Amino acid sequence: MNLDCGPDSVTLVWTETRAQANTSLFRLGSCFPTSLSAREAVFTVDFSDCSFSRMVTGDKLTYANDLIYVSPPDSPIPSFTRPVACVYDRPKDWFPVIYEPVFDTYGQGDLVFHIGLMNGNFSGPAESASFPLGSMIPIMASVAQKSHQPLLLLLEECVAASTPELQPESSVYPIITNKGCLMDSKVSRTKFEPRLKFSEIHLLLQAFRFAEGEEVFLHCRLVAWDPDSLDHTRKACHYDQQQGWELLDDPANSHLCDCCESSCRSRRTRSTSAGKHEQKAILGPLTITMNS
Repeated sequence: MNLDCGPDSVTLVWTETRAQANTSLFRLGSCFPTSLSAREAVFTVDFSDCSFSRMVTGDKLTYANDLIYVSPPDSPIPSFTRPVACVYDRPKDWFPVIYEPVFDTYGQGDLVFHIGLMNGNFSGPAESASFPLGSMIPIMASVAQKSHQPLLLLLEECVAASTPELQPESSVYPIITNKGCLMDSKVSRTKFEPRLKFSEIHLLLQAFRFAEGEEVFLHCRLVAWDPDSLDHTRKACHYDQQQGWELLDDPANSHLCDCCESSCRSRRTRSTSAGKHEQKAILGPLTITMNS
């Protein structure tokens, strides 16, 4: 296997010496080869494709995936998997965005925030905190309010970590970044579910390859916001493979999600913190297991 790691893409060439092998049966994550010959399978892909995972560990940034050979029945060559990783120096200005998490439920004035694992139809709490790789993890966050006007609950940031406390050197997997952009939806089946209430947000998170078999903690920032004042920094956006970035609460204004590929900053001149209520929260531990 020859691997050429670029700034935001990779070229992988697998040279096969066995005559019985079929190079069209190679996959890089979720991607087919970009070119083929009788002896070579070539992949030239971006890290935003093919279900690459992005992890920051210490002073290193790693994009990881698997090269898979899917053997047909009765083939003399068994199926196999080879790890693929491109490792870079961590950007000097990168650090985990969320600190000092609190557990489960927390009150702020007359607001009470909650985040929890749910069962498959979001009708009650999950019976288990163990999820096979590739399965869906239902997560619900909510805010209970008393005298406040109706507020929209948003997940502003979420990262997975293998520790209940986040430090600058923590190993993390970004899920929601850039002020409400569900980045994991670009490379998986992760998505926001349609809202039933302003005060709740439902997230279906596809179990990812991170700290397999170990405890995983989700560190999130919850924001309660005026539902009539969404902007580039107060939104819930996920990626649809056919439509592109879509605003959960008003698809007609999905232009608010355009910044998800760059940097989301408010275009308002006044402070966007007016009327904002936020809470840092932690969900876990949960465990991601290999499929049996």
